[in-house]
Amino acid sequence: MTSRQSDPTTPLPIQVLPKQPEHQRSRASTSIFSLRDILNEVIIGLTARPGRTILTALGTVLGVGALVTTLGLAKTAGSQIVSRFDELEATQVTVEAKERPGRSGSNQRGIALPWDAQDRLERLNGVSSAGTTSEVNTGESLLRSVPVNDPSGQTEFQVPLIAASPGLFDAAQSQLRTGRFFDQGHDDRADAVAVIGSGAAERLNITRVDNAPTIFVGEQPLTVIGILESTRREPSLLNAVIIPNQHAEQRYGLTSPTKLVIDVEIGAAELIADQAPVVLAPNNPDQLQAIAPPSPKGVKSSVESDVNSLFLVLGAVSLIVGGIGIANVTLVSVLERTGEIGLRRALGATRRHIATQFITESTALGLLAGLLGACLGVVAIVGVSASRQWTPVLEPWLPAAAPALGALIGLLAGTYPALKAATIEPIAALRGNN
Repeated sequence: MTSRQSDPTTPLPIQVLPKQPEHQRSRASTSIFSLRDILNEVIIGLTARPGRTILTALGTVLGVGALVTTLGLAKTAGSQIVSRFDELEATQVTVEAKERPGRSGSNQRGIALPWDAQDRLERLNGVSSAGTTSEVNTGESLLRSVPVNDPSGQTEFQVPLIAASPGLFDAAQSQLRTGRFFDQGHDDRADAVAVIGSGAAERLNITRVDNAPTIFVGEQPLTVIGILESTRREPSLLNAVIIPNQHAEQRYGLTSPTKLVIDVEIGAAELIADQAPVVLAPNNPDQLQAIAPPSPKGVKSSVESDVNSLFLVLGAVSLIVGGIGIANVTLVSVLERTGEIGLRRALGATRRHIATQFITESTALGLLAGLLGACLGVVAIVGVSASRQWTPVLEPWLPAAAPALGALIGLLAGTYPALKAATIEPIAALRGNN
């Protein structure tokens, strides 16, 4: 039996291997690139050009810093304003007679305030001080500081004349520049004395009271015993001449006080507003109107809302500018690294790998910018508060939310450049690079 020898010219049979499933091929092609490789590429990409990275992150740093500063200063200013509101406005109650329609259609005042309104109110618990005030009608009489008309210059002025009880100065929280306030003795005797505001003193050219200067309302003399420097309530007093109630009643025919100003303790405003009409007019309390301040909580929310809405726009604009900067630089980086992208694709990197790399780069850049911006914002809040002698107030979640916001800006900014990088084909990239 002879063995058959193969003919060298005869072609060998082709062995067809079974087709590999798609998911196995994908797994085999992606197994050579791990998450560690992507993170290494991200670090290299961010540190390759540190100058450009810093300038790119600067916009987001400023945006996040402005946002943190705005929210922190809004909170701090809101608390500061509300504390002053609590101290001043929340401790003031005013009582006036209600206006009611007259027979001819004009309005007229209801029941008059009593002359001893100050004494009645000061007996109530929660009242620190109280005082009445009324504008005195002097007719055509002008005010002057010299007894005769001086033709060489203007010596007569139209200055308001206000009658007050001695407690008004404490209720209005007034401060003297010089001299003294008139007291209950001056009021009981109807003395012709006056305390003038700083604006009126400047017009009358009166700077001191130790020599008992005299001013004239028409032909009626008044001895100046004090000059007001400031007043936290009733600012009209600074440009007026204030005289005792009884002198205004005897000399100018004042029939009754027109308004009562009450300084109360914090938290007692609503109670005093309810009690004051009953104390002043037991038979007709409905004829008196007591005005109490609104709730401090509502004012605090309103102040913070107004400040936030005013300045948050600046922070939002800065964040948009920072996001555009990150997107622009990431896109430029994609164009510069086209050859690298093509090489990585040729070595087996998928589109997902490329997109993940560039999105991670932009997100890391935004995160770092958010951290720096949060630090700068906190420093700015503390610095401004220290310069204004305020107590800095900052929401506890804000320093943690600022870096997250920066990372979100970086993520959004890097999405389009990453998708563009993922669509680059290896052959086109390598050809274009050559």
